[in-house]
Amino acid sequence: MRFSSIYTAAACLLSSFVSGSSSLAETAVVKPSTSTSKITPKVFIITHFNPEAAVWWNIPEFNLLAQNITVPGFSPLFPEAHCTADGSICQLITGEGEINAAVTLTSLVRSGLFDLRQTYFLIAGIGGINPEIGTTASVTFARFSIQVALQYELDAREKPDNFSTGYFPQDTNFPDQYPQSIYGTEVFEVNDALRQVAIGFATKATLNDSAAAATYRANYAKSTRFAAAAQGPRILACDSATADTYFSGALLGEAFANYTKLVTNGTGQYCTSEQEDNATLEALLRGAASGLLDFARIIVMRSASDFDFPPPGQSAFFHLVYAEQGGFAPAVQNLYRAGVKIVGGIVNGWDATYSKGVAANNYVGDIFGTLGGKPDFGPGSKFDNKAVNLRKRGPGRQGKRTL
Repeated sequence: MRFSSIYTAAACLLSSFVSGSSSLAETAVVKPSTSTSKITPKVFIITHFNPEAAVWWNIPEFNLLAQNITVPGFSPLFPEAHCTADGSICQLITGEGEINAAVTLTSLVRSGLFDLRQTYFLIAGIGGINPEIGTTASVTFARFSIQVALQYELDAREKPDNFSTGYFPQDTNFPDQYPQSIYGTEVFEVNDALRQVAIGFATKATLNDSAAAATYRANYAKSTRFAAAAQGPRILACDSATADTYFSGALLGEAFANYTKLVTNGTGQYCTSEQEDNATLEALLRGAASGLLDFARIIVMRSASDFDFPPPGQSAFFHLVYAEQGGFAPAVQNLYRAGVKIVGGIVNGWDATYSKGVAANNYVGDIFGTLGGKPDFGPGSKFDNKAVNLRKRGPGRQGKRTL
């Protein structure tokens, strides 16, 4: 989730408007049953803070608040999972940032309250958008999620003169070298065939927009470089960048776009920025490695609430702190508008198609190949000019594990 302070009032109003309540505490709470039966969701919607979550409540398609289930280990701000009466559709709120996402998803997977082996996970959050690729209120679907800030960093005022950025990959000497110190959370790849199914469902939605968003995006029409930003919202297939730091500006945007290309064998295309996806995917991957869920049933959907860097003639600081971009409200609404088509498509087609899963036609998993198969990115891949054995790691520089 990317969420600037200038949107705080709008977020509160939107949450109240959609849910009829500004607080989860006002809903009934159902404690976990002592029964051995487990809830078996067909779809689990993952959101990150109140407005993303509330847009799914009190909707005509289904009632997520029929069951409010306290899950040990969830955020103290968002302690319950919300499910329909039959348990076929559920939702949770992770809390914002990587740590909250990792702990909440681990708690879900290990709670023993749910059977997730056939569950589809729909990550449904807002994010920033690269104006070279898309525009505000668009809805994006990622194949790759990249932890872009997991690098060495120098204050840009102290970087070498021949560096284009203060970020450079770990255990390297220059920004365009592949990282040689690998933690395992740098890159995840999800099921592209399922992504295409999700895009097909989402294209049936009529996306929301706002006059304020249209007015602001017109500033990007001054440059052909930003032709995509000047258009209206649409469905996009492009990739997700995770960083706890809420970054803004052309230089950081370009640096992280380049890093995305570097660590995905030139395949990934950076378009959205957010704060949770790699943490969520790591928690789910460990659950999959334990046989508790299917990692090939994950959809990464982000709607664009703001631009990652400013239009021509505007400073990055003004753009981040003061600009009224107008994208927040329609971006949140479009999580529901596009997402409900996906949820409905999976649930309605369950017996005929989706209970069996969607066969992947690409590698699915992390940079280590934890779930089997060989990644087409990362150290040891044909893209890395220093082919190494991932399983033979020793102590690296400054005590890190290196390859």
